[in-house]
Amino acid sequence: MIRCVVALVTMCMVGSGAWAQNVVQRNFPANALRGEIAFGQPPEVVLNGQAARLSPASRIRGTNNLLVMSGALIGMKAVVHYTVDPLGLVHDVWILTDAERAKQPWPTKAADARAWSFDPVAQVWTKP
Repeated sequence: MIRCVVALVTMCMVGSGAWAQNVVQRNFPANALRGEIAFGQPPEVVLNGQAARLSPASRIRGTNNLLVMSGALIGMKAVVHYTVDPLGLVHDVWILTDAERAKQPWPTKAADARAWSFDPVAQVWTKP
């Protein structure tokens, strides 16, 4: 009887955790740009049609917000938000969900990000 109760409680906790992950909004930094990335042999990527490299300390987060190793993504293309380090290397990458991709507008160039206004709470950009 006790085992059944423990199993039921465990299933409820696991199920509610998965539900909570789908509801939680990811917060992107104001310097995150939107782009399309194609993963090659690490650290090589193609970002917006241009050859680029991942930084040595790069972090890639999947649609579930968990870290993904770049080697597991070889050959994959995705719409992402990304940041670039001071040396021009791709540093942080977030593979976007359908809901995140639907948020428009989102800057694709650093000049746009400097000119537009960003609301970090609502995660919304507004053009001037």
